[in-house]
Amino acid sequence: MKKQERQRYIKRLLSSNEIERQEDFVSLLRAENIEVTQATISRDIKDMQLVKVPSATGGYHYSMPVQKQMDTEKKLKRTLRDAYVSYATQDKFVLIKVLPGNGPALATLIEAMHYEEVFGTIGDDATVLIICKSLAMTLDLQQRLQRLLNDN
Repeated sequence: MKKQERQRYIKRLLSSNEIERQEDFVSLLRAENIEVTQATISRDIKDMQLVKVPSATGGYHYSMPVQKQMDTEKKLKRTLRDAYVSYATQDKFVLIKVLPGNGPALATLIEAMHYEEVFGTIGDDATVLIICKSLAMTLDLQQRLQRLLNDN
C-alpha cells in the first residue's frame, strides 16, 4: 500500500477512534487487512505531524494538528461563502452549485474535513456532488453546511 493511501486510512481512523498508542494504529489497520509495522506508523505520525491531546477519560490520544483542522475549516467557510450559489438534496446526494472555477477546490476541502457523513465527492467547474453514507447523514450534512454558510 502506498504511503499516501495509508495516511488517508490513518486520518479516517483518527476521526472515528481515540487512538492512544502506535500499536493501536497497527491493530486497527490490520483489522482492515492493511499490514504495517509500528516503525512505519511512527514515521507516518511524524510525517503527518500528529499530536497527542488530552482524552475526556484521562490519558492522551492522537489527533491531527489543531491548526491544520482550523485552517481547512476556515478555507471551507470562505470558499462556501464566496462561491455559493445554491444547493439541493435528493436521497443520499447533496448537490452544491458554486461560481465557475470553484467546484474542484470546494470538493477537495470537503474531503479534507473527513466528515463522517461523506462517502465521497465529485467536483467539476461549478458543481460539487457529495454522496452521503445514509439518508440521515444527508440531513446531518445539510445542517452542517447551513451552519457553515450562516456562521460569522
